[in-house]
Amino acid sequence: MQTPVATFSQPEIAQFRRALLSWFERHKRDLPWRRTRDPYAIWISEIMLQQTRVAAVIPFYQRFLARFPDIATLADAPEEDLLAHWAGLGYYHRARNLQKAAQHMRARDSFPHSHDEIRQLPGIGEYTSAAVASIAFDLPHAAVDGNVLRVLSRVRADPVDTASAKGRKHFARVADALLDTKQPGPFNQAMMELGATICLPKNPQCLLCPVSGVCRARQSGRENEFPVKLVSRKAVTEHRRLLWIERDGSILLWQRPAGARLMPGFWELPEREQLPEAVLSDKVGEFRHAITYHDYRCEVYRAEAPVDCAECRWTPLHTLPALPLSTLVRKARRLAGQPAKQAAGASRNSR
Repeated sequence: MQTPVATFSQPEIAQFRRALLSWFERHKRDLPWRRTRDPYAIWISEIMLQQTRVAAVIPFYQRFLARFPDIATLADAPEEDLLAHWAGLGYYHRARNLQKAAQHMRARDSFPHSHDEIRQLPGIGEYTSAAVASIAFDLPHAAVDGNVLRVLSRVRADPVDTASAKGRKHFARVADALLDTKQPGPFNQAMMELGATICLPKNPQCLLCPVSGVCRARQSGRENEFPVKLVSRKAVTEHRRLLWIERDGSILLWQRPAGARLMPGFWELPEREQLPEAVLSDKVGEFRHAITYHDYRCEVYRAEAPVDCAECRWTPLHTLPALPLSTLVRKARRLAGQPAKQAAGASRNSR
């Protein structure tokens, strides 16, 4: 039988808010999207930060806003240009939903100012709508992402499964109760910052935590037992053999069809499936690439093009930066552009 979870008293909630916000003011990271109240820029950052590390997002965010500085520019962008500027971030449906949402906003001639209207935009979930509404418009909605779930679970020593739909609803209610409604934007950002920098998944930095005084898990010495996640899924390993076929300054690529389930419109290196008669020569190198529960082990081989290249197209190498290339192509290109010894070393170091 599970031990009942003690609720926070009002003095404890007040202490939690004060300590958290004071810490955030002194220790928050200087991130580009924290220097603006523009809802468009904040929205772009929140979409990019889904499933992607902050350090990886920063350069993409700055380039993306330089190319698509406003709703109209994003709404009118050619899809290939849009995907080229997103390439490397992964989860490409996010970019397409951004454009759909931009087209929706252009039709109404403004960024929506209410939580419910933001929530109705394509690609916007409960977390993103709450984050944008609170940060851009000071609306009192708690934003609960993975970092916040971890903080809430530990602070309450709460055994509810954070990976379940029921658990997420439970912690959303807990977050609403803790939210500082007078400063919802800073409070939400502080909660996310705490989870990202102090309340880490492994070995949380409890001695540096501003709210350790009210943290039930810390007080009982069980911080490493939370959060509780009962849903698990094994990674699937897939071996791929990519063909690097270069001729007269061009490379042979194929493009995923517009209706493809994964990454439609992106350019890929051919494999045996596309060019069964290609003759392989030397091995350039190998690398690993992980996407959610898939672990790709890729070998890159130079090869000679067959007479019939089928769906593949010769593409000038100098045009590659402007194309939406898959991450596999980008990693293979780095290997193929190096001398043999360097490529071999790079393939070992990429694991």
